[in-house]
Amino acid sequence: MKVLIGIFLFSMAFTRAALAQGDLEAALGENDFNDHEKVTATFKSGHLINGHSIETVYKRELEVRIDHRFGDIAGDNGGISRFFGLDQAADVRFGFDYGISDRLTIGIGRTKGATAITQLYDGSLKYRLWQQTVDQHVPISVTLYGSTTVTGVEASTDPTSATAYSGFKDRLTYVVQALIARKFSEALSLQLSPTYLHRNFTAFNDQNDLLALGIGGRVKVSRHMALVADYFLTFRDRAKKEYLEAMSLQSFYNALGVGLEIETGGHVFHLNFTNATAIQEMQFIPETTSSWGKGQFRWGFSLSRRFSFSQRGV
Repeated sequence: MKVLIGIFLFSMAFTRAALAQGDLEAALGENDFNDHEKVTATFKSGHLINGHSIETVYKRELEVRIDHRFGDIAGDNGGISRFFGLDQAADVRFGFDYGISDRLTIGIGRTKGATAITQLYDGSLKYRLWQQTVDQHVPISVTLYGSTTVTGVEASTDPTSATAYSGFKDRLTYVVQALIARKFSEALSLQLSPTYLHRNFTAFNDQNDLLALGIGGRVKVSRHMALVADYFLTFRDRAKKEYLEAMSLQSFYNALGVGLEIETGGHVFHLNFTNATAIQEMQFIPETTSSWGKGQFRWGFSLSRRFSFSQRGV
């Protein structure tokens, strides 16, 4: 209950700050905006570090994205013997997102997977519901995101395993998010990401349904560079969590990522550090077992490139 109250108060404070914030027109130093003109480039990419941002792909544009996570930099599984994680590929994803309209994006992807569940194929929809306006008529932006992931990994014969599938539906996982953001100035954007995760099949005594809250932001430091970060607070049943930790001899941690964003023309490059080994929400939200405090964080990168199929160009 205390956690839920905390989330409510934080959300109220975020919304109040958005409503009380001075006109973004003045913050950006512009005086010739039309009424209800929409704020653009709240974020430069459709992703922060681990999670999605509110941004969608423009109509008739295709975004090709590559995500890569290496092994631990330090700790028992890092250090010079493993070249600070560069000898390992913890997770890799190739994704394609296409703009049906400026507000609706569809996506597909293939991910290696960083837990017992591997060979992940995903499909997603992303819809921009509200977009912040310069004159504060709409003080925040809201984007809805949903994805379905199916695994192609071979089913386990161990009935307690997370991959002891008896049919196709057991292989499916669903993620639904409401992405709520505000661009406070040209240099600062913040976002909240309430998240619902459903897994049709889990390891013995794990939860099928999980709630999480993502908190992220972007701070611009130069014309083409920015600092980006996000954090996902996961809410688990305490008894089930303690049971799983005792059985696996591992602890669960919340995913924290920080990184440097570099924009070069049609490319957006992220150099990031995170304790999450997995790239997909269906894995890093419930199954992050690495700790920043133990040196169990890793560096990775994300590279995206957009291609335009309309006459207006990239």
